[in-house]
Amino acid sequence: MIKYYSTILCLFFTLSVFAQEKAADTTDLKSNWNNSGKFTFLGNQSSYSYWTAGGQTSLSGTIKIDYDFNFENNGWNWDTKVITAYGLNSIGGSKYLKKTDDRLEVNSLLGKKFTNNLIGNWSYSSFVNFKTQWTKGYRFRKNANGEEERTELTRFFSPAYLQIGVGLYWRKTKDLWVNFAPATGRLIMVNRSFTENLADGKQYFGVNKGANSRFELGASLRSYFKFELIENVEVSNRISLYSDYLENPGNIDLDYTINTTMKVNKYLTTNLILQFIYDDNSIKRLQVREVMGIGINLKI
Repeated sequence: MIKYYSTILCLFFTLSVFAQEKAADTTDLKSNWNNSGKFTFLGNQSSYSYWTAGGQTSLSGTIKIDYDFNFENNGWNWDTKVITAYGLNSIGGSKYLKKTDDRLEVNSLLGKKFTNNLIGNWSYSSFVNFKTQWTKGYRFRKNANGEEERTELTRFFSPAYLQIGVGLYWRKTKDLWVNFAPATGRLIMVNRSFTENLADGKQYFGVNKGANSRFELGASLRSYFKFELIENVEVSNRISLYSDYLENPGNIDLDYTINTTMKVNKYLTTNLILQFIYDDNSIKRLQVREVMGIGINLKI
């Protein structure tokens, strides 16, 4: 495991160092950097009082920060994106707050264009992706007395995913690109407290009993596409696919997010977020998340 992972890590490190050496030859590095970020607060609320048709009062809020770093020079392109989000939902009659979002993700992609101009927008590439969550996640259920109970399922760094891969990168613009990495190592890390009491043959996010990590070697496909549907309505699509060569390569992990933003004015938007996740290491079902609300957006 260490041998495979170290090889991929060295490849990425070598490309990164070479990119920095090439960049050092320029006289004005600042002109090659482009940084931008956005802070979003998304909220929604519903309230009922003596409403005969039924309903539950609820209040939720989500904070999200996106920040992008981009470097371009002499055919080199280095894109790094940091995404963090956290949201809570309060439902009338429940003694627990429930999460609507919880994410920390860093994606860094380095590309070097082919020297043959006939190739166009294709580049050699290497990438690193890391993602986890901030706080504990729970399964909620009612006991025999009808009281709500919760059981801890996840926490910070449990699970955490680290992917490193090399391959090919096609980039039309910053809003349209595809990266295919046929040599991708993935490390799944968990807290051993979740695995030490597992029944024989059971796994926790693919990690075996008593272990705290799992290594996979496979292929990764990542893509991003943003477009204007109609005036003041933007749709962004972000998809990630992964197949493990070492075990059940036909079971492809999916993470697909669609974010539709309807602009009201400079600061206010209506946001609709749909996310679909399939990972048979966590649950053998398609996970679906949908959030809609009024957003306050600030550039940072």
